Amino acid sequence: MDMATVVLFHHILGLTPGITAFADELRQAGHIVHTPDLFEGHTFGSIEEGMGYVQQFGFGAVIERGTQGVENLPSDLVYAGFSVGVLCAQKLAQTRSGARGALLYYACAPLSEFGDAWPDGVPVQVHGMDADPVFVGEGDIGFAREVVESAGQGRLFLYPGDQHYFADRTLPSYDPDAAALLLSRTLAFLRSVA
Repeated sequence: MDMATVVLFHHILGLTPGITAFADELRQAGHIVHTPDLFEGHTFGSIEEGMGYVQQFGFGAVIERGTQGVENLPSDLVYAGFSVGVLCAQKLAQTRSGARGALLYYACAPLSEFGDAWPDGVPVQVHGMDADPVFVGEGDIGFAREVVESAGQGRLFLYPGDQHYFADRTLPSYDPDAAALLLSRTLAFLRSVA
């Protein structure tokens, strides 16, 4: 069976049981999944608490922790991230040679944040809800369209709804139908790049 090696970066709540459960689903499908802890063991019950923690040291430090988290890993990785974890995944996919692909969940940074263009031959998927006040309201959907267009091998998947963390089964925002579709698309993507 073909398998991919994935680095999965968590959201602003930290490396929670919901993130671990998602990683385990990918592992059960035969993939190798690394889950670096960007928050050094801290987890939070709300986005506001997580943001307060990150504001103590800045988003640049979060991205740097993500970069350090892959230093001892091979280069042929799929980089995946949920929300704030997208910053790490997108930066590494755009700047670390050898990337096999990128999976960006709930967020997307401007293409210019990490370079001039998406790297040739690196497929990308972006997943978000079509009425998410963060993904749509804060402009990430526009950045996602820009990344997908630049990538050539890119897809933007929009799901009906207004939740941000819709694929995390441990949170009230969980949407089982959208989460199942996101997982099936993720697994198809991983098979295609393995």
